[in-house]
Amino acid sequence: MTDLAALAAHLAAHPHVIGKRDIDVACAALDLTQHSPGRPGDDAAAIRDGDGWQLMATEGFMNDFVAAAPWFAGWCAVMVNMNDILAMGGRPTAVTNALWAPDIAIAQEILRGMKDASDAYDIPIVGGHTNLHTAQPQLAAAIWGRANALITSFDAQPGDVVITCADLRGAYAGDSSNFPAFLQAPKDRLRADMAILPALAEAGLVTAGKDISQGGIAGTALMLAECSGVGITIDPARIMAPDGDLTRWMTAFPSFGFLLTATPENAAAVLARFHACDIAATVIGDVVAGSSLSLSDAARAHLVWDHAAAPYLGLAPPKEPAHA
Repeated sequence: MTDLAALAAHLAAHPHVIGKRDIDVACAALDLTQHSPGRPGDDAAAIRDGDGWQLMATEGFMNDFVAAAPWFAGWCAVMVNMNDILAMGGRPTAVTNALWAPDIAIAQEILRGMKDASDAYDIPIVGGHTNLHTAQPQLAAAIWGRANALITSFDAQPGDVVITCADLRGAYAGDSSNFPAFLQAPKDRLRADMAILPALAEAGLVTAGKDISQGGIAGTALMLAECSGVGITIDPARIMAPDGDLTRWMTAFPSFGFLLTATPENAAAVLARFHACDIAATVIGDVVAGSSLSLSDAARAHLVWDHAAAPYLGLAPPKEPAHA
Protein backbone atom coordinates (compact mmCIF):
# COMPACT_ATOMS: atom_id res chain seq x y z
CA MET A 1 0.00 0.00 0.00
CA THR A 2 1.14 3.55 -0.75
CA ASP A 3 1.95 5.81 2.20
CA LEU A 4 -0.17 8.76 1.09
CA ALA A 5 1.17 11.15 3.70
CA ALA A 6 4.73 10.49 2.58
CA LEU A 7 3.77 10.71 -1.09
CA ALA A 8 1.97 14.04 -0.56
CA ALA A 9 5.02 15.49 1.20
CA HIS A 10 7.32 14.17 -1.52
CA LEU A 11 5.25 15.77 -4.29
CA ALA A 12 4.99 19.13 -2.50
CA ALA A 13 8.79 19.37 -2.38
CA HIS A 14 9.65 17.75 -5.71
CA PRO A 15 11.82 19.93 -8.03
CA HIS A 16 9.51 19.29 -11.00
CA VAL A 17 6.55 20.58 -9.02
CA ILE A 18 8.40 23.47 -7.39
CA GLY A 19 9.88 24.47 -10.75
CA LYS A 20 6.51 25.71 -11.98
CA ARG A 21 6.71 28.47 -9.36
CA ASP A 22 8.96 30.35 -11.82
CA ILE A 23 5.83 31.22 -13.80
CA ASP A 24 4.60 33.34 -10.88
CA VAL A 25 7.77 35.46 -11.09
CA ALA A 26 7.26 36.19 -14.78
CA CYS A 27 3.55 36.94 -14.41
CA ALA A 28 4.19 39.34 -11.54
CA ALA A 29 6.94 41.16 -13.46
CA LEU A 30 4.68 41.55 -16.50
CA ASP A 31 1.59 42.36 -14.43
CA LEU A 32 -0.31 39.45 -15.99
CA THR A 33 -3.47 37.80 -14.71
CA GLN A 34 -5.62 35.07 -16.19
CA HIS A 35 -7.76 37.83 -17.69
CA SER A 36 -4.86 39.39 -19.64
CA PRO A 37 -4.93 38.95 -23.44
CA GLY A 38 -4.39 35.33 -24.34
CA ARG A 39 -5.36 34.26 -20.79
CA PRO A 40 -2.02 33.33 -19.17
CA GLY A 41 -2.25 30.05 -17.31
CA ASP A 42 -3.53 28.13 -20.30
CA ASP A 43 -1.29 25.81 -22.30
CA ALA A 44 -1.48 28.18 -25.27
CA ALA A 45 -2.63 31.74 -25.80
CA ALA A 46 -6.04 31.81 -27.47
CA ILE A 47 -6.89 34.80 -29.67
CA ARG A 48 -10.43 35.03 -31.00
CA ASP A 49 -10.50 34.70 -34.80
CA GLY A 50 -13.89 34.64 -36.50
CA ASP A 51 -15.78 31.57 -35.34
CA GLY A 52 -12.67 30.00 -33.76
CA TRP A 53 -9.38 30.83 -32.06
CA GLN A 54 -5.80 31.26 -33.16
CA LEU A 55 -3.47 29.50 -30.71
CA MET A 56 0.15 30.35 -29.87
CA ALA A 57 2.61 28.67 -27.51
CA THR A 58 6.35 28.42 -26.97
CA GLU A 59 8.77 26.13 -25.14
CA GLY A 60 12.43 26.42 -24.18
CA PHE A 61 14.79 23.67 -23.06
CA MET A 62 17.49 23.37 -20.44
CA ASN A 63 20.95 23.75 -21.96
CA ASP A 64 22.25 20.59 -20.29
CA PHE A 65 19.38 18.57 -21.78
CA VAL A 66 20.02 19.92 -25.29
CA ALA A 67 23.74 19.18 -24.99
CA ALA A 68 23.21 15.64 -23.68
CA ALA A 69 20.42 14.59 -26.07
CA PRO A 70 20.37 16.90 -29.10
CA TRP A 71 18.18 14.71 -31.34
CA PHE A 72 15.70 14.06 -28.53
CA ALA A 73 15.63 17.77 -27.66
CA GLY A 74 14.86 18.59 -31.28
CA TRP A 75 11.98 16.12 -31.35
CA CYS A 76 10.66 17.48 -28.05
CA ALA A 77 10.71 21.03 -29.42
CA VAL A 78 7.95 20.00 -31.81
CA MET A 79 6.20 17.46 -29.57
CA VAL A 80 5.74 19.48 -26.37
CA ASN A 81 4.50 22.49 -28.33
CA MET A 82 2.10 20.22 -30.21
CA ASN A 83 0.72 18.93 -26.90
CA ASP A 84 0.05 22.51 -25.78
CA ILE A 85 -2.11 23.06 -28.86
CA LEU A 86 -3.89 19.71 -28.48
CA ALA A 87 -4.58 20.44 -24.81
CA MET A 88 -6.48 23.55 -25.89
CA GLY A 89 -8.66 21.54 -28.27
CA GLY A 90 -6.68 22.82 -31.25
CA ARG A 91 -4.90 21.49 -34.30
CA PRO A 92 -1.26 22.50 -34.87
CA THR A 93 -0.51 24.72 -37.86
CA ALA A 94 3.25 25.37 -37.93
CA VAL A 95 6.41 25.57 -35.81
CA THR A 96 9.38 27.94 -35.72
CA ASN A 97 12.58 27.59 -33.71
CA ALA A 98 15.43 29.56 -32.14
CA LEU A 99 18.65 27.56 -32.19
CA TRP A 100 22.12 28.31 -30.87
CA ALA A 101 25.00 25.83 -31.20
CA PRO A 102 28.81 25.84 -31.02
CA ASP A 103 29.21 24.05 -34.36
CA ILE A 104 27.39 22.67 -37.37
CA ALA A 105 27.48 19.04 -36.23
CA ILE A 106 25.54 19.68 -33.01
CA ALA A 107 23.09 21.98 -34.77
CA GLN A 108 22.40 19.35 -37.43
CA GLU A 109 21.58 16.73 -34.81
CA ILE A 110 19.11 19.07 -33.10
CA LEU A 111 17.56 19.97 -36.43
CA ARG A 112 17.36 16.30 -37.42
CA GLY A 113 15.25 15.67 -34.33
CA MET A 114 12.96 18.56 -35.21
CA LYS A 115 12.64 17.39 -38.81
CA ASP A 116 11.85 13.82 -37.77
CA ALA A 117 9.11 15.05 -35.43
CA SER A 118 7.79 17.47 -38.04
CA ASP A 119 7.47 14.61 -40.51
CA ALA A 120 5.93 12.24 -37.97
CA TYR A 121 3.27 14.66 -36.73
CA ASP A 122 2.80 16.43 -40.08
CA ILE A 123 3.51 19.87 -38.58
CA PRO A 124 5.63 22.05 -40.90
CA ILE A 125 8.65 23.99 -39.63
CA VAL A 126 8.32 27.39 -41.28
CA GLY A 127 11.44 29.26 -40.16
CA GLY A 128 13.28 30.51 -37.11
CA HIS A 129 16.58 31.88 -35.82
CA THR A 130 19.98 30.17 -36.09
CA ASN A 131 23.35 31.02 -34.52
CA LEU A 132 26.29 28.60 -34.76
CA HIS A 133 28.81 30.68 -32.80
CA THR A 134 27.87 30.15 -29.14
CA ALA A 135 29.59 28.29 -26.33
CA GLN A 136 26.77 25.83 -25.71
CA PRO A 137 23.68 24.56 -27.53
CA GLN A 138 20.37 26.24 -26.71
CA LEU A 139 16.93 25.60 -28.15
CA ALA A 140 13.48 27.14 -28.03
CA ALA A 141 10.53 26.72 -30.35
CA ALA A 142 7.12 28.29 -30.91
CA ILE A 143 3.95 26.89 -32.41
CA TRP A 144 0.73 28.13 -33.96
CA GLY A 145 -2.56 26.31 -34.13
CA ARG A 146 -6.28 26.78 -34.50
CA ALA A 147 -9.27 25.62 -32.48
CA ASN A 148 -12.95 25.53 -33.32
CA ALA A 149 -13.82 24.96 -29.64
CA LEU A 150 -11.56 25.49 -26.64
CA ILE A 151 -10.50 23.37 -23.71
CA THR A 152 -9.27 25.78 -21.05
CA SER A 153 -7.60 25.66 -17.64
CA PHE A 154 -10.28 27.88 -16.11
CA ASP A 155 -13.55 25.97 -16.29
CA ALA A 156 -13.28 22.97 -13.96
CA GLN A 157 -16.23 22.96 -11.56
CA PRO A 158 -16.90 21.19 -8.24
CA GLY A 159 -18.70 17.96 -9.06
CA ASP A 160 -16.56 17.24 -12.14
CA VAL A 161 -14.40 14.13 -12.22
CA VAL A 162 -10.67 14.21 -12.98
CA ILE A 163 -9.38 12.01 -15.80
CA THR A 164 -5.83 11.12 -16.75
CA CYS A 165 -4.99 9.80 -20.18
CA ALA A 166 -1.53 8.81 -21.36
CA ASP A 167 0.10 6.64 -23.99
CA LEU A 168 1.88 3.98 -21.93
CA ARG A 169 3.39 2.18 -24.95
CA GLY A 170 6.90 3.33 -24.16
CA ALA A 171 9.51 3.45 -21.42
CA TYR A 172 11.39 6.03 -19.38
CA ALA A 173 14.39 7.61 -21.08
CA GLY A 174 17.14 6.31 -18.81
CA ASP A 175 17.01 7.76 -15.30
CA SER A 176 15.07 10.83 -16.41
CA SER A 177 11.43 11.65 -15.80
CA ASN A 178 10.75 11.70 -19.56
CA PHE A 179 8.49 8.92 -20.81
CA PRO A 180 8.60 8.81 -24.63
CA ALA A 181 5.91 6.71 -26.29
CA PHE A 182 6.72 7.83 -29.81
CA LEU A 183 10.02 6.10 -30.55
CA GLN A 184 8.56 3.02 -32.24
CA ALA A 185 5.16 4.46 -33.08
CA PRO A 186 4.01 4.58 -36.72
CA LYS A 187 3.13 7.98 -38.12
CA ASP A 188 -0.51 7.11 -38.75
CA ARG A 189 -0.97 6.18 -35.09
CA LEU A 190 0.62 9.40 -33.85
CA ARG A 191 -1.54 11.47 -36.16
CA ALA A 192 -4.73 9.62 -35.18
CA ASP A 193 -3.97 10.29 -31.52
CA MET A 194 -3.63 14.00 -32.30
CA ALA A 195 -7.28 14.09 -33.36
CA ILE A 196 -8.73 12.99 -30.00
CA LEU A 197 -8.53 16.26 -28.04
CA PRO A 198 -9.96 18.55 -30.76
CA ALA A 199 -12.84 16.10 -31.22
CA LEU A 200 -13.54 16.09 -27.48
CA ALA A 201 -13.57 19.90 -27.45
CA GLU A 202 -15.91 20.13 -30.41
CA ALA A 203 -18.25 17.55 -28.85
CA GLY A 204 -18.31 19.53 -25.58
CA LEU A 205 -17.38 16.44 -23.58
CA VAL A 206 -14.75 17.97 -21.26
CA THR A 207 -15.01 20.98 -18.96
CA ALA A 208 -11.29 21.80 -18.59
CA GLY A 209 -7.86 20.34 -19.16
CA LYS A 210 -4.11 20.64 -19.53
CA ASP A 211 -1.32 18.55 -20.97
CA ILE A 212 0.73 16.70 -18.35
CA SER A 213 3.93 18.72 -18.43
CA GLN A 214 7.22 18.69 -16.51
CA GLY A 215 5.39 18.92 -13.18
CA GLY A 216 3.74 15.57 -13.91
CA ILE A 217 0.25 14.66 -12.78
CA ALA A 218 0.81 16.43 -9.45
CA GLY A 219 2.02 19.76 -10.83
CA THR A 220 -0.50 19.75 -13.67
CA ALA A 221 -3.38 19.09 -11.27
CA LEU A 222 -2.23 21.96 -9.08
CA MET A 223 -2.01 24.36 -12.03
CA LEU A 224 -5.49 23.35 -13.17
CA ALA A 225 -6.92 23.70 -9.67
CA GLU A 226 -5.51 27.19 -9.18
CA CYS A 227 -6.54 28.48 -12.60
CA SER A 228 -10.11 27.22 -12.09
CA GLY A 229 -10.26 28.37 -8.47
CA VAL A 230 -11.15 24.91 -7.18
CA GLY A 231 -9.72 22.03 -5.20
CA ILE A 232 -8.78 18.62 -6.63
CA THR A 233 -8.75 15.34 -4.76
CA ILE A 234 -6.81 12.45 -6.31
CA ASP A 235 -6.98 8.78 -5.38
CA PRO A 236 -3.50 7.48 -6.29
CA ALA A 237 -4.77 3.89 -6.23
CA ARG A 238 -6.64 4.66 -9.46
CA ILE A 239 -3.54 5.87 -11.32
CA MET A 240 -1.94 3.48 -13.79
CA ALA A 241 1.85 3.79 -13.51
CA PRO A 242 3.59 2.15 -16.48
CA ASP A 243 6.22 0.36 -14.39
CA GLY A 244 4.26 0.22 -11.14
CA ASP A 245 6.30 3.06 -9.58
CA LEU A 246 3.56 5.49 -8.61
CA THR A 247 5.90 7.99 -6.97
CA ARG A 248 7.95 8.35 -10.15
CA TRP A 249 4.90 8.50 -12.43
CA MET A 250 3.24 11.30 -10.44
CA THR A 251 6.02 13.69 -11.53
CA ALA A 252 6.82 12.11 -14.91
CA PHE A 253 6.57 13.88 -18.27
CA PRO A 254 4.78 11.59 -20.77
CA SER A 255 5.17 12.34 -24.46
CA PHE A 256 1.37 12.09 -24.83
CA GLY A 257 -0.50 12.70 -21.59
CA PHE A 258 -3.35 14.95 -20.49
CA LEU A 259 -5.31 15.78 -17.36
CA LEU A 260 -8.97 16.51 -18.07
CA THR A 261 -12.13 17.24 -16.15
CA ALA A 262 -15.63 16.24 -17.20
CA THR A 263 -19.08 15.95 -15.76
CA PRO A 264 -19.76 12.45 -14.37
CA GLU A 265 -22.28 11.74 -17.11
CA ASN A 266 -19.71 12.47 -19.84
CA ALA A 267 -16.79 10.60 -18.27
CA ALA A 268 -17.48 7.27 -19.98
CA ALA A 269 -17.63 8.91 -23.40
CA VAL A 270 -14.32 10.69 -22.77
CA LEU A 271 -12.62 7.48 -21.68
CA ALA A 272 -13.99 5.63 -24.71
CA ARG A 273 -12.35 8.09 -27.14
CA PHE A 274 -8.90 7.29 -25.70
CA HIS A 275 -9.50 3.58 -25.24
CA ALA A 276 -10.45 3.33 -28.92
CA CYS A 277 -6.87 4.41 -29.70
CA ASP A 278 -5.34 2.06 -27.09
CA ILE A 279 -4.43 4.98 -24.84
CA ALA A 280 -4.76 4.42 -21.11
CA ALA A 281 -7.41 6.65 -19.54
CA THR A 282 -9.14 6.50 -16.19
CA VAL A 283 -10.98 8.61 -13.62
CA ILE A 284 -8.53 9.34 -10.80
CA GLY A 285 -10.35 11.85 -8.63
CA ASP A 286 -12.77 14.71 -8.23
CA VAL A 287 -12.99 18.46 -8.50
CA VAL A 288 -14.15 19.89 -5.18
CA ALA A 289 -14.84 23.27 -3.66
CA GLY A 290 -11.88 24.96 -2.02
CA SER A 291 -8.24 25.42 -2.94
CA SER A 292 -6.45 22.23 -1.93
CA LEU A 293 -4.76 19.58 -4.01
CA SER A 294 -4.98 16.44 -1.89
CA LEU A 295 -4.31 12.73 -2.12
CA SER A 296 -7.04 10.63 -0.62
CA ASP A 297 -8.20 7.11 0.07
CA ALA A 298 -11.30 5.89 1.82
CA ALA A 299 -9.90 6.91 5.19
CA ARG A 300 -8.55 10.45 4.87
CA ALA A 301 -7.06 13.15 2.65
CA HIS A 302 -3.45 14.33 2.68
CA LEU A 303 -2.68 17.87 1.56
CA VAL A 304 -0.14 18.41 -1.22
CA TRP A 305 -0.69 22.15 -1.72
CA ASP A 306 -3.24 24.85 -0.87
CA HIS A 307 -3.04 27.41 -3.67
CA ALA A 308 -5.03 29.97 -1.66
CA ALA A 309 -2.54 29.87 1.19
CA ALA A 310 0.52 29.64 -1.09
CA PRO A 311 -0.14 30.75 -4.71
CA TYR A 312 1.40 28.42 -7.27
CA LEU A 313 1.33 30.19 -10.64
CA GLY A 314 -0.13 33.39 -9.23
CA LEU A 315 -2.99 33.07 -11.74
CA ALA A 316 -5.98 32.27 -9.57
CA PRO A 317 -9.35 33.85 -10.40
CA PRO A 318 -9.92 37.20 -8.71
CA LYS A 319 -11.63 36.92 -5.35
CA GLU A 320 -15.23 37.95 -5.12
CA PRO A 321 -15.59 41.28 -3.32
CA ALA A 322 -16.82 41.11 0.24
CA HIS A 323 -20.33 42.38 0.81
CA ALA A 324 -21.55 44.12 3.95
